[in-house]
Amino acid sequence: MSSVNTRRLNASNINPHVREAKYAVRGELAVKSEEYRAKIAKGDTADLPFSQVISANIGNPQQLDQKPITFFRQVLSLLENPKLLEHEDVLLQSLDYKPDVIERARWLLSKTGSVGAYSASNGVPAIRQSIADFLERRDGFPADQADIYLSGGASAGVNTLLHVICANEKTGILVPIPQYPLYTASLSVLNATCVPYFLDESKNWGTDLEAIKKSCADAKARGVDVRAIVIINPGNPTGASLSESDIRDMIEFAREERLVLMADEVYQTNVFVGEFVSFKKVLRTLQKENPDGKYDSLELASLHSISKGMVGECGHRGGYFELVGFEPAVQAEIYKFVSITLCAPVIGQCLVELMVNPPKEGEPSYALYRQEYDGIFNGLKQRAYALWRAFEKMEGVECGEPQGSMYLFPTIKLSAKAAEAAAADGRTADEFYSLRLLEATGVCVVPGDGFGQKEGTLHFRTTFLAPGTEWVGSIIKFHEEFMDKYR
Repeated sequence: MSSVNTRRLNASNINPHVREAKYAVRGELAVKSEEYRAKIAKGDTADLPFSQVISANIGNPQQLDQKPITFFRQVLSLLENPKLLEHEDVLLQSLDYKPDVIERARWLLSKTGSVGAYSASNGVPAIRQSIADFLERRDGFPADQADIYLSGGASAGVNTLLHVICANEKTGILVPIPQYPLYTASLSVLNATCVPYFLDESKNWGTDLEAIKKSCADAKARGVDVRAIVIINPGNPTGASLSESDIRDMIEFAREERLVLMADEVYQTNVFVGEFVSFKKVLRTLQKENPDGKYDSLELASLHSISKGMVGECGHRGGYFELVGFEPAVQAEIYKFVSITLCAPVIGQCLVELMVNPPKEGEPSYALYRQEYDGIFNGLKQRAYALWRAFEKMEGVECGEPQGSMYLFPTIKLSAKAAEAAAADGRTADEFYSLRLLEATGVCVVPGDGFGQKEGTLHFRTTFLAPGTEWVGSIIKFHEEFMDKYR
């Protein structure tokens, strides 16, 4: 048999934009951590200095022992197996299902039919209406279900919006740095232009309006057609939460520059300092304050997801985006685009409905729901502060107080000797540090280089989702030994 490779595809002739895309949160360190996890599962641990892998590289709550909300999973079980509803007495008397679980499942089944069937491309109408009702309660302004699109997680919504916005390689999208690499990777695949703007670490990673204006002006001077700005609030990887004043400034800038605002708000329930304020609420407030129509043409797309917050149902792939101020003809093209993928997973759509319309006070499932929700939130906050306090004690590490989301993004200051060792290994210094951390402790973090950072600075991103504190202690011990080795 000939040894000549006759395959049509190879690494050099596939789409170069896919090849060039980078996605650090599932990059080399994540792959290596999964190899370690497989070794541990086989009992092959003789050469490992740790007994478990802590995947602090990605916001995947239920992989790290965050428990599902009981009400949500009970409803889903009935949606997946409706025959259980024929045994209501068993559900209520033996399996601890509550009447409102059964009622919600029957209602969702009446609106979806089978969760194994396609829905409308933009989602089940009744679920879109539940989202609209939630948005009205949240913001105090009406929402129209026709402007809401269910998606396979917020990532699918981002993909849809960027595909529609980006016309060619000259299309520019302002993206915060550091940023969640979904945005730069997607723009790379689309062969569009990322226009980075740096967040201000000295202000706990707040927005710097002057820096944004300069990035936009410089890009336009290079012939880039800057069309949109991405804001992640609360931030990923930084955890920063924007004030209403900051949001007003961003909306005014977008209005002046005629930019589409993409508000990634998937961490809106993960806020430890202050309270979450949506871009939609501030925009509607500005429109009310300016009846002359000054803000009426601003286009806003807001995204949310079941993957984060206290829900943490990443694997069920549910999310939505709401459009405000888009031309009907553009919305028609967006509908056509989502139609190409037929529809978002219907079971994920149902979870979105449960997220935006959870048990209410006085209903049978409310007490347990409240207990579970508050327990998850308080646990996240406690672990965030425990990790932050650990960083405060570590030599050469600086980290702002936790504000929200699921992450901390500390600065690390490493010696010239460490930088030389990293260069000899063909790596950036923060990548080198993160790899040695993984090899020594089993804790997987993401080097700051994967999110973007100012030249001359080093960071890493870690979640605070993992239970317990032993893994935090292992980081402290590793850091002391690393600093001593490369002093």
